[in-house]
Amino acid sequence: DSFDILGDGVKELLVGRDDGMIEIYAFESADEPVLRHDYALSESIASIQGGCVGKDGYDEILAATYSGWLTGLTTEPVHREGGSGEELKLSQEMQNKISSLRNELEHLQMKVLQEREKYQQSSQSSTAVSSVPAFSVNEKFTLNKDDASYSLILEVQTAIDNVLVQCDVPVDLLDVDKNSAVVSFSSCDSE
Repeated sequence: DSFDILGDGVKELLVGRDDGMIEIYAFESADEPVLRHDYALSESIASIQGGCVGKDGYDEILAATYSGWLTGLTTEPVHREGGSGEELKLSQEMQNKISSLRNELEHLQMKVLQEREKYQQSSQSSTAVSSVPAFSVNEKFTLNKDDASYSLILEVQTAIDNVLVQCDVPVDLLDVDKNSAVVSFSSCDSE
């Protein structure tokens, strides 16, 4: 998207990447855009948009991720400076917002406990049927020309416990910054 998020009268380029990076590029000179800010999310970004959403006078960037989460980055200050000995007092609007969010969180926690209990009861009954849930996999296997390696990116809407990579040729696995996997090698059986 293009949006004037910096408030300088010139639209910036808002980029959401497959690796979860949100980048803001400014056009300070006519040659090339300059990276001004970036922010990393834990999953790929499906859509990005700039605008005023939450509070008048403060622009925001909204990003939708692969699993459907919406993340907002705002220009509204999140903390205020206080003088020496001053107590920071929250406005009534902010106190109401915090109270509302706490109530919503408690409601969701209760709902999760109820559903968990309902699932436990149904799974212990004699008529319970077990099935593997269906889910879609977002995968990419791309060649990196710079170092002659391949990048394998896997995303699903649930936790990934194990990934098995099987190959009939020797493979070297390279670690990357965003990798949270624990790698385990086993010897190759030529048969």
